[in-house]
Amino acid sequence: MHPFRYHVLACDQRKPDGAPCCSARGAQAVIEALRREVAARDLAGTVAITSCGSLGLCERGPNLVVYPEGVWYSGVSPADVPEIVAEHFIGGRPVARLASTDEAALRVEIGENRRRALAAVRAREAAGAVPDDLAESIRGFMPSRILLSALELDAFTAVARAEVPTASRVPEALGTDGRATRVLLDALVALGLLAKRDGSYANAPAAARYLVEGEPDDARAALRHNASLWSTWSGLTEVVRTGRPARHQPMEERDDRWTTPFIAAMHRNAALRAPLLVQAVGAAAARRLVDIGGGSAAYAIAFARAIPGLEAEVIDLPTVVPIARRHVAEAGLSERIRVREGDLRREAFGSGFDLALLSAICHMLGADENRDLFRRAFSALAPGGQLVIQDHVMAEDRTAPRAGALFAVNMLVGTPGGGTYTEAEYAAWLREAGFAGMRRVALPGPNDLVLAVRPA
Repeated sequence: MHPFRYHVLACDQRKPDGAPCCSARGAQAVIEALRREVAARDLAGTVAITSCGSLGLCERGPNLVVYPEGVWYSGVSPADVPEIVAEHFIGGRPVARLASTDEAALRVEIGENRRRALAAVRAREAAGAVPDDLAESIRGFMPSRILLSALELDAFTAVARAEVPTASRVPEALGTDGRATRVLLDALVALGLLAKRDGSYANAPAAARYLVEGEPDDARAALRHNASLWSTWSGLTEVVRTGRPARHQPMEERDDRWTTPFIAAMHRNAALRAPLLVQAVGAAAARRLVDIGGGSAAYAIAFARAIPGLEAEVIDLPTVVPIARRHVAEAGLSERIRVREGDLRREAFGSGFDLALLSAICHMLGADENRDLFRRAFSALAPGGQLVIQDHVMAEDRTAPRAGALFAVNMLVGTPGGGTYTEAEYAAWLREAGFAGMRRVALPGPNDLVLAVRPA
């Protein structure tokens, strides 16, 4: 069976610093360039690309193997990718200058590299060395903190704007210490977010697209929310000792420095997921929606665009309401979407709604708070109305999905009683509130839907 004309195996193995490997030689940039070029040439149904471990030519990477011919390419750079696609995948002619043609020599080289690799594994095992993946997980905070500091300083914008972005000019633009800034910039080069040539820095493609002010896909505001999380996560050890978040501050008491990045992060995620949610719910006959804790109003906007005549009400805290109103106005939907202040933990939400949405809300609350929330959502719905919950839905042992297990820790350090919950827990709370017909709908990404109906 050959569902694809070509299948590319692309080595992206990472090894400890100093050991030759494709990853250290720029394999990820090659793979990304290959995927972009294949998509641009409308070859996604013809060419399959699979990242893989070592192909055995570590000193000559990045390496690709193209089947069914079994052509081995070595020393590939992103600049070579258009030629490979045009000549090999479209023209049927392998690129000779990049291909290894001596099969016997290839086998000898691969065999020798494998013998060395196995010897190194045995030596590390005998010495009781900490496995690389474990050590890397423990040190994982290092690249995260480097990137967060660069975001807080807006270093990528400074690099993009500087006429000559050197280690002396960029600190002048940022108002930072020269030596310290050079160390930070060099680390960003090592992480692949900047490039450096002849003493000048330049943004790598991902940084140029997402981390520079004014770019169409500028994600800085949303990503800076992670800097807020850094502070709360740093207290995890003490939280586990005491069971209480050390720095918890109620949402309504947080200022714009926290609220603006948080809502930006939620809006960016919601703008991507909202059309999927609307399609999955399929409530074409709905006429009134209440979005409880609706944040930026991204979901209300998506429902209003999808269902002509639907009117929506978004309820959130006073610090959030101006942000939501701005998004609604920019969407041209101020006449159909009302945004009002309200506290989802306490007050009634109105009545007669066909849809009630709780997106990324339940994880902030404890079990009793969710029971109370569901009762008030039930009262807000008309008979036959539907409650839509979007959140992590955990396996019964709470260890999967991985994203949900990690997010439970986020709630542990950031809320008094929040967490991620199982399908059985949602089902029990919904029955207690009077709902019927509960069903779970899987969506792409970390969150699923839980739907339930107020009986007619």
